[in-house]
Amino acid sequence: MNSTTSHSPLLRLDGLHVHYGKSHILQGVELDVHEGEVVSLLGRNGSGRSTTMKAIMGLVPPSAGGIRLRDRPIAGLRPYAICRLGVGYVPEEREVFHNLSVEENLRMGEQPPVAGATRWTTDQMFDYFPRLKERRNTRAGSLSGGEQQMVTICRSLLGNPLVLLIDEPTEGLAPKIVAAVGEFVLDMRRRGVSVLLVEQKLAIALKVSDRVCVMGHGRIVFDGCPDALTANERLLAEWLAV
Repeated sequence: MNSTTSHSPLLRLDGLHVHYGKSHILQGVELDVHEGEVVSLLGRNGSGRSTTMKAIMGLVPPSAGGIRLRDRPIAGLRPYAICRLGVGYVPEEREVFHNLSVEENLRMGEQPPVAGATRWTTDQMFDYFPRLKERRNTRAGSLSGGEQQMVTICRSLLGNPLVLLIDEPTEGLAPKIVAAVGEFVLDMRRRGVSVLLVEQKLAIALKVSDRVCVMGHGRIVFDGCPDALTANERLLAEWLAV
């Protein structure tokens, strides 16, 4: 586990509850992400993983509990304000600007880094994903699903976040692109970016993560290192097996 985990968490969820109408989606979620740490949020569809991400980003309002970034309360802030404080978000839907070029899409994500954040450049994004460099002047709407996913991840990272929330980045992607996304997450960790990752592919999550948290019925049912998860056959069968 990353040595930075001994310090106060960068991001903390404290007893987080979220309702959609009468449906109680998140039921007291407790979760920490430390500086330079990759935490994967695992679970079946409907367990509350994407809602957790949206609550952190201010896209759905918590009905109870707290969210703190660098010990500053952020629950209830508008998404743009949360972004400016250092939270980046890659949604499950590949929300590119279809009529803008690849390079224009990337430029849309740029903002000055907050204190302590790693600074990223467009040239670095092109180094990670040469295919985007080849298509830098191509309209994003004509890209493949994998290429659009590369654009959304890179655009969010160009906001120079302290912590990046990534929701299902490898869904529907070819194995070669899945591997490239995994290596990209590992390099983010090496460069000090904290990542909260929702990922269905267990092998990828175990490879890139310092810690894994398993969600079930709107709460965290396991929080520990990847090896501890893989050794727990009962938990795997109960909460992750299809």
